Amino acid sequence: MHTLKDGTLSVFAEPGTDILTDPLTGAVRSNAAIALVDPPSGDWQFSARLRVGFEAPWDAGALFVRSDRDHWAKVNFEQAPDGVPSIYSVVTRGRSDDAVGWAAAGGALWLRISRVDGAFAFHASSDGTTWRLVRQFDLGPDRAVRVGIEAQSPVGKGCRVDFDSVRLTPTRLAHLFDGR
Repeated sequence: MHTLKDGTLSVFAEPGTDILTDPLTGAVRSNAAIALVDPPSGDWQFSARLRVGFEAPWDAGALFVRSDRDHWAKVNFEQAPDGVPSIYSVVTRGRSDDAVGWAAAGGALWLRISRVDGAFAFHASSDGTTWRLVRQFDLGPDRAVRVGIEAQSPVGKGCRVDFDSVRLTPTRLAHLFDGR
């Protein structure tokens, strides 16, 4: 379920939803709410501010980039098992490799995916101006991708994720580590 009002896209993640290929077993879970678009050719940046109605561990909103079922990545504003909102990232090339970033203060977080020379960078920001590198990675040579949003609630009863200030621009990321 989703609504769009005053520039905010609100998405309800149904209970038991996620996108992940278990790194240990290879079991695929791919039932989370996603919406994807074709980005411009060449370098680009996709960003949004997220607010997540955290209720359970791993409830999250994410920015998502996908080539196919086996090659995709996401950067999440996610509730850690200890209840702390945090930044997570997942890169999947067959099986998922997920990584914990850091605790994120406040009720909102900006996330960004940048494509640079065919590779990708994830950044996070508390204010949409000062960015911090989460991860850099490659999904494989010459892969066409789609980019968008995702909402999940793997073990919870569902959660609401609000996305606003969504931007997709054909601009090159100038500085990888400070995200300017």
